[in-house]
Amino acid sequence: MKWEELVKLARELPGVEEGLWYRTPALHVRGKFFVRLKEDGRSVVFRLESVDEQEFLVAAQSDVYFITDHYRGYPAVLARLRTLGVAECRVRLETTWRLKAPKSLARQHEHSRAGVSPAAPARHPARRRSPRARPRRPPSGGR
Repeated sequence: MKWEELVKLARELPGVEEGLWYRTPALHVRGKFFVRLKEDGRSVVFRLESVDEQEFLVAAQSDVYFITDHYRGYPAVLARLRTLGVAECRVRLETTWRLKAPKSLARQHEHSRAGVSPAAPARHPARRRSPRARPRRPPSGGR
């Protein structure tokens, strides 16, 4: 996998933009960083939901995922691009994207994947109160 291939996969998700994070190429969704290329050009940083997820990924797929002391205790994981496969990359991109994407964009994406048109939110007509419907204040008894 190369950074350019990862970017192409990420562009399948709505709202993904290229930018910089810590002076390295990064991907953002609506201005929020979710993955970036490390300075070495051979690995990327994925944001995660928790440190537990980090520990699980490193233990389950140590040929792909690793951390340095800098990321210990922080919800992120490093991935070696040369061993990161397309299917795993897609899973990681979407999972990480969901952490940072606005809820409405994530819902829209889910509906488009399921082939379902999202229902428009129910709107209640504005209630207009007639002047008679307002409770009257008793006259004040002096100033």
